Amino acid sequence: MKKIYYLSSCSTCQAIIKSTQIDKKGFIMQDIKTEKITATQIYEMKKMAGSYEALFSRRALKYKAWGLKEKQLSAMEYRKYILEEYTFLKRPVVIIDNQIFVGNDAKNLAALKKAV
Repeated sequence: MKKIYYLSSCSTCQAIIKSTQIDKKGFIMQDIKTEKITATQIYEMKKMAGSYEALFSRRALKYKAWGLKEKQLSAMEYRKYILEEYTFLKRPVVIIDNQIFVGNDAKNLAALKKAV
């Protein structure tokens, strides 16, 4: 399976899609704002990434606004917040067969570009 979970209004996601040409390589594209992540999808991502925390974005504006910065979140709370609010998913998440690439840090992007 080749799939990307992204946010169409995110300029970083758009730049990554453009630089890797994911949109032209047969990937299933899921805009997480218009097509919510399901419990099954987040569970599959978690199995590949190792934890719900690895999928969670602390850069989301609501992370501070909701007072989550001051809390110790459990695995199930990370899951709950990602399912509840799309901005808590670290973006983009790209799945290529049995590999997962989460977020936009330089090391992750380099590995993604090699895999694509």
